[in-house]
Amino acid sequence: MSRMQRREFVTAVTAMWPFTARAQQSERMRRIGVLMSTSADDPEGQARIAAFLSALHHLGWTESRNAEIHSRWPKAGEEARKYAADLVALAPDVIVATGVYAGSLLQQATQTVPIVFVLVADPVGAGFVASLARPGGNATGFSFSEYGIGAKWLELLKEVTPGVTRVAVLRDSADPAGTGQWGAIQSVAPSFGVELTPIGVRDPAEIERGIAELARPATGGLIVTAGGPVIVHRQLIISLAAKHQLPAVYFNRMYPVASGLMSYGPDTVDQYRQAARYVDRILKGEKPADLPVQAPTKYELVVNLNTAKALGLDLPANVLARANEVIE
Repeated sequence: MSRMQRREFVTAVTAMWPFTARAQQSERMRRIGVLMSTSADDPEGQARIAAFLSALHHLGWTESRNAEIHSRWPKAGEEARKYAADLVALAPDVIVATGVYAGSLLQQATQTVPIVFVLVADPVGAGFVASLARPGGNATGFSFSEYGIGAKWLELLKEVTPGVTRVAVLRDSADPAGTGQWGAIQSVAPSFGVELTPIGVRDPAEIERGIAELARPATGGLIVTAGGPVIVHRQLIISLAAKHQLPAVYFNRMYPVASGLMSYGPDTVDQYRQAARYVDRILKGEKPADLPVQAPTKYELVVNLNTAKALGLDLPANVLARANEVIE
């Protein structure tokens, strides 16, 4: 190669460098979908997505640099179905699904795009995975809790209000988790001397009617199990419990933060941090089929003293001592 040819070669390579660099950057860009279960202005939803994005950042994934994050915030069932299809159409590298409904919609839409689910009480029963240890398909993630936690909710309710003899249980009968949690509460109700009444949660009118009927005698209490509809209707449920002076135990801290009495359950925001780690591993080449479903590692008891006072309750010292958070 002559000196002139070498000069022309170097000039050509130099001219191509910006294009080559851009191509390499494009190859490194990964696409991540997120299907939430709340509206975009919901404080709980914002806390969850913030935890997810922060954890991704610490793992080296930054939006606009090497990752595209496509979040969808459905307000209703049909909207969720549309958003699930939209996310799959983007051909993402991985999708995070919040809850049973979102996970079901995504699995109906794709059997190939990796899915990391969070807040799913029974992934095997829901058909998401073959087993917790060996998921076997395109989905894995984080289970919400064991159904047995329902017994703990009733125990707490009786601990703070020993005189309660009638308990309404708000549960989503269309969700396997709703049936499972209801069954766990039923199994221990006789030992606590309480009569149980299930209340559906799909329709606000059904919720209002069920709680109003429970409140007529002064010995009623309320348990709100985990599920998407009770999150959507949580302000209604909390306001009805206050209106009818009903002590209530909820599955998540978002309720006592919003003036509910008390909650016991896994740290749901932490599940999004954990989900980011699974997303990172999938983006680096691991398969959902090989990543075991993880159970919650952090549980929290949260009580609202202002609400207790409004209900005329003097919470036992041992309950306050066990609480991870006391809201005053």
